[in-house]
Amino acid sequence: MADKHKKVYNLREEAKKRILVLDGAMGTMIQNHKLTEEGYRGERFADYPYDLKGNNDLLSLTQPHIIKEIHAQYFEAGADIIETNTFNANHISLADYYMEDMAEELNYHSALIAREVANEFTAREPHKPRFVAGSIGPTNKTASISPDVNNPGYRGVSFDELVSAYREQALALIKGGVDILMVETVFDTLNAKAALYAIMEIFDETGQQLPVMVSGTITDASGRTLSGQTAEAFLISISHAPLFSVGLNCALGAEQLRPYLQVLSQKSSFLISAHPNAGLPNAFGDYDQTPEQMAEQIREYLDLGLINIIGGCCGTNPEHIKAIAELVKQYKPRVSPQNTVDSPQLTV
Repeated sequence: MADKHKKVYNLREEAKKRILVLDGAMGTMIQNHKLTEEGYRGERFADYPYDLKGNNDLLSLTQPHIIKEIHAQYFEAGADIIETNTFNANHISLADYYMEDMAEELNYHSALIAREVANEFTAREPHKPRFVAGSIGPTNKTASISPDVNNPGYRGVSFDELVSAYREQALALIKGGVDILMVETVFDTLNAKAALYAIMEIFDETGQQLPVMVSGTITDASGRTLSGQTAEAFLISISHAPLFSVGLNCALGAEQLRPYLQVLSQKSSFLISAHPNAGLPNAFGDYDQTPEQMAEQIREYLDLGLINIIGGCCGTNPEHIKAIAELVKQYKPRVSPQNTVDSPQLTV
């Protein structure tokens, strides 16, 4: 436990010194490898009775060298924090591949891979410690909206089912050695509240606390999450928890995300994070925004003093992160305002 506390202290101290850089997209980098069905299966799952192509989280077991290489590329580009390859590694999402029982193993081994790479870079550059965030995605279910238009009261998942899935995932990530737990791409705040409930329950039971990051996603030009909340309502709904940071990611590019980040920055005393897409997708679903273009749009965040943590989501790669990392060296981290809506930050 002492080692964990040392890492938490370093993270908070680093956040006071400079804007921290998060990594870019894992899925984008995996797609560049153009893996076949056989590539996803590896030797262990060669005879698995269901298709596995697209199960990116499984690659931590079947192609660990690819995941390790991606983590290293982002650290080389200047990232301070990498996310584990566990966005869909919960037993609810893994049911799509009939792999519910793999959740614990996938999270544990993904965390081990990321921890190994982070330790290598920290040993190489002790003045720039590297950190691992355990990625906890939203699952493929929503607790607030019925998937059946003919039955508005129906729900595809219950709060308790979400808590169970998140608890299993968080415990395995902690066991694997992550420094941070990141509840990200939140499209339904009730799902996020289930994740936070599970995490706080673990903290109470174990006496061990890690920084918790929460990142929501504004799904369209309405400025709301999929479950209908504005950025401020999203913030208020999760501010009962002792968070390390709150922020936004995915769905929108840096330019489109700015006004909603301004709301969070003005209203919250938590650190503010952002990892936007590389612009908006084109007609073929690809992202055309260059690293230089993305960095120039993020410069406005910096000029306005909006952020403490910045990275990239869909369509971003190490070149985007390198451009962003070079840019943020010129700026100081955001200073939290007074008279905000949230509760005090976690002190570890």
